[in-house]
Amino acid sequence: MDLGIQGKVALVTGGSRGLGKVAALSLAREGVNVAICGRTQSTLDGTVAELEALGVRAQGIVADVTDAEAMPALNQAVVDGIGPIDILVNNAGGSRARQDIADLPLEDFKAAFDLNLFGGYQLMREVIPYMRQQKWGRIINIASIYGREYGGNLSYMAAKSALISATKHAALSLVTDGVLVNSIAPGSISHPEGSWERFQNENPPEVVEDFISRNLPLGRFGWPEPVGDLVAFLASQRADLITGSCIVVDGGQSYSMI
Repeated sequence: MDLGIQGKVALVTGGSRGLGKVAALSLAREGVNVAICGRTQSTLDGTVAELEALGVRAQGIVADVTDAEAMPALNQAVVDGIGPIDILVNNAGGSRARQDIADLPLEDFKAAFDLNLFGGYQLMREVIPYMRQQKWGRIINIASIYGREYGGNLSYMAAKSALISATKHAALSLVTDGVLVNSIAPGSISHPEGSWERFQNENPPEVVEDFISRNLPLGRFGWPEPVGDLVAFLASQRADLITGSCIVVDGGQSYSMI
């Protein structure tokens, strides 16, 4: 299937490893020129080499999305390096150890929003003018099933819920401009250096097996490629009737019916 996005320019935050890396590779296989950002130059360089091996232009930029004020410079670096951004994938995010409200300082609560929401929000504001000007654009925000229902820790749930809400509102604001905005809600996806890989490595087999039996109907942890390929589809010309949606990729893990 031709997704019709060859030659477009994408930025994937947190794109040097995990879900972001797989999303970047899925886009590159469709002929998209891809910029990625992350906090470690050596990791960025390795992923850029993999992207370039697929025959596209690629760029790695050291940037920290928790610094929302640095996002205009990140956008400009991509524009100067490979061109204006047609496709934005806000993937960077994460969670700390589980904390309930009585144990969660306000600063830690704010930090979760810095990581999971505010940087991505600012990047959306940076790329929207160009997308509106050309009457075409795609924004894909990586949320979580725990932005849709109870699970994980309080700050992560709240930040991912806010990301899904911002996605919906932005989508309805921008649809007549040809700019489509969607979110993806992964379940427990295991990948190298990820939190679920650490969970499996740091706990006895019986603990891991108990978690799987209670939470994962598929009988195993998820893997990144279905998320990456969904990113590429939502970025494509084939998805031009999908906007404001939050699409779950979790092997049946979540319980929500909406």
